[in-house]
Amino acid sequence: MRLPSEAPGTFVPLPPRARAGPGPRGRRGGGILRYGAIGLETVYLDNAASTRALESVADAVRHALLHAYGNPSSLHAMGLEAERLVEATRADLARVLGVAPNELVFTSGGTEANNLALKGAARARARRGRHLLVSPIEHDSVLNAVEALRAEGFEVDFLPVDGQGYVDPEGLRARIRPDTVLVSVGAVNNEIGTVQPIAAIGQVLASFGEDRPLLHTDAVQALGKVPLGEVVRHADLASFSAHKIHGPKGVGALYVRRGVRLVPLAQGGGQERDLRPGTENVPGIAGFGAALRELDGLVEAWPRMRELKARLWNALRASLPGIEIVRNGPELAEAAPHILNVSFPGLRGEVVVHALEEHGVFASTGSACTSRDPRPSHVLKAIGCSDAVAQGAVRLSLSRFTTDEDVERAVQAFAATVPNLLKFARVRGRSGGR
Repeated sequence: MRLPSEAPGTFVPLPPRARAGPGPRGRRGGGILRYGAIGLETVYLDNAASTRALESVADAVRHALLHAYGNPSSLHAMGLEAERLVEATRADLARVLGVAPNELVFTSGGTEANNLALKGAARARARRGRHLLVSPIEHDSVLNAVEALRAEGFEVDFLPVDGQGYVDPEGLRARIRPDTVLVSVGAVNNEIGTVQPIAAIGQVLASFGEDRPLLHTDAVQALGKVPLGEVVRHADLASFSAHKIHGPKGVGALYVRRGVRLVPLAQGGGQERDLRPGTENVPGIAGFGAALRELDGLVEAWPRMRELKARLWNALRASLPGIEIVRNGPELAEAAPHILNVSFPGLRGEVVVHALEEHGVFASTGSACTSRDPRPSHVLKAIGCSDAVAQGAVRLSLSRFTTDEDVERAVQAFAATVPNLLKFARVRGRSGGR
C-alpha cells in the first residue's frame, strides 16, 4: 500500500543520532519519518493499530471543520447542520449493527467506550453484586478499567483461555456467581486475531434469566472485519472505534442495549443522553460516518485479506529455511482476516520491527498502546507462549488496500533481516551480552 498524497510512498529515516533523542511529543523517535524524497516504497502492515483514512473521510472531516462548525446543541441553522451530521452517522452505525440509533453513544474512541461500558455498568449494578469476569487477553483499556474497579472494591476474576485464545462458554458458566454483574470478552483479539464465540457466551448468560450478568464486548477490531449481527444481538454493551476502519482518530461509539443503565464517567451538559456530556466531535463523527458508508468495500475484501495473510505466512516460512518461526493464535482460516502474529524465538520483536522499518516495512510487536512496555505480551503469555516466543513476536496486520506486492516486499524484508539478527544475537549470547 502506498501512503497517500506522496510521491509513491517513499521515506527517509532520520540518521541514528537524530533518532536517539525524544521525538516532538517526548517519544523516542516520535515523528521521525519524512516522506516523498528518496528511498524505498513503504509497506504498511500495522493496520490493527490504525488505518489510513479514506479520501471521503478526509473530505467529510474537512467539510465539517470548514462548513458545519456550529455547536450541535445550538438552536440556529448552523447548529442544526452540525446535529444533522452527528445523527446521520448515528443512523449509519445503527444500520450496520442492526440496532436503534438511540442505543448508540459517541465517545472519543474505543478506550473511552470500554471505560464507560465497564465502569458505568459495574457502578450502576454495585448494589446487585460486585463480581466481574473478564478475559485475560483483553486490550489494556479493558484490563486497566477493571483494575480501577478492583480498587473500588469490585472483585475481578479472569476467565481461562486455551492455546488459541478462546474463552470456553461452559467454563464461563461454571464461574458465574450470584453476585456476578458483568462479563467482558472482546469480539476479536487485537494481537492474535482470535474471534470469540460471543453468541455462545451470550446464550450462557441468557440462561441465568433476568438477573443474568451483562455482557460487554470490545468490538474495536471486529467492526468491518467479521460478521457482527450475532455479536450485537447477544451483547448488552459493545465498543467501536473509527480509525480501525479508515476513519479518523479520536472518535468511537458504545452500543448500549435499551434498558441497560450506566453511570456516566463525567458530568456536563446532557449530550449523548447524559452518558457522555460535552460538545460532540462533529468533524470526527462526520468522518466516522464516511468510513461507515464505505464499509462494504472492507467487507468485500475479507477473502482477499485471508488469502494474502495465508500467502504471507507460507512465504515467510519458505524464505527463512532452517529458522524457527512460530505462528501465534488460531488457525489462519478461523482468525480475523487481517491479523497474523508470528514469533522468532531468540530475537526481540521490537528489534525485528525496527530492522523491517529500515526496509520500508511497518509492523508492530502487538498492541500499539503497549508497544513501549518491555514486558512480554500478556496476550501471548495467557495463551501459554514461552518468554522466548512472546518476546520475539511481530504482529502483521493487513487492510483492504494491502497488495500482492506488499506481501512480497515484506517477505523480502524479513529474509534480509532475520538471519542477520539471529547471527548477531547468537554472537552476543556467546559473548555474554557485551
